[in-house]
Amino acid sequence: MKALVTGAAGFIGSHLTAALLDGGAQVVGIDCFTDYYARSLKEANLAENRLRDRFRFAETRIQDADLAALLDGVTHIFHLAAQAGVRKSWGKDFRVYTDNNIDATQVLLEACVGRPLTRFVYASSSSVYGDGVAIPMREDALPRPISPYGVTKLSAEQLCYLYHVNHRVPATSVRYFTVYGPRQRPDMAFHRFITAALKNSEIVLYGDGEQTRDFTFVSDAVAATIAAGDRGVPGQVYNVGGGSRVSMNEVLRLIERVAGHPLRVKREAAQKGDMRDTYADTSRARADLGFAPTVSLEEGIQAEYRWLSSSPVAA
Repeated sequence: MKALVTGAAGFIGSHLTAALLDGGAQVVGIDCFTDYYARSLKEANLAENRLRDRFRFAETRIQDADLAALLDGVTHIFHLAAQAGVRKSWGKDFRVYTDNNIDATQVLLEACVGRPLTRFVYASSSSVYGDGVAIPMREDALPRPISPYGVTKLSAEQLCYLYHVNHRVPATSVRYFTVYGPRQRPDMAFHRFITAALKNSEIVLYGDGEQTRDFTFVSDAVAATIAAGDRGVPGQVYNVGGGSRVSMNEVLRLIERVAGHPLRVKREAAQKGDMRDTYADTSRARADLGFAPTVSLEEGIQAEYRWLSSSPVAA
């Protein structure tokens, strides 16, 4: 395998790159270091992979890249680059999301037309579902995202499908459900909560805390993504969930147990665009990809707690 990983300096992208290298692949990584969070964190994510002989990195936007050169000899594309974050996707910032999530995906897919790829795997999100579908969420449900971010992720999914149907690009999508673990972005809940626990500072929780999420440890998300590159059916979409659907209040109790002391919690109103509940039906991924999550929520929180405890850059 020779893989192109977009978003290679990101949370999931850096873990995916390492796993591909461990499996013997050559990897070309690209990232444009958007300013959504500090570049130093992304450089730390990249550090170990940069030392590997079979890894080559290019700092570039997809729209500006020499894709003909970067795609030379590539057999697999794992497209993880995106502008993240539900709450920042409103208003004037929406253009940033359309540029990085929709336009960039179309440019990359267009560059793949006529190339002998084995798979093109797109990293999508549970945010595409919205609040109007039955729980557990199935891939054949009608998606109705409730955030601009979710709209852009669904749009990119549809681009993957139409390039498969019309140009035979072997594209498949994986819908991640709340991925967490070491290297998690600093704006995400577990990172914020654990950092506050370590500093004994105040935690802000939006909503009543009874909203639920299907939390997925990063190694499980990576395993599913690689399996999609190996066995995913072109034109298909797969839910990737960790099977750990719990309320945010229960998450806080777990972090208190790991930290060994009570948390100081400030509750604020729910934010526009935040979904009430997520829970993945992963039967399709189990059947086609052999996917089964292996890391429990408590084990995963302990792993992220250890990382934040020992990483001055992350904290």
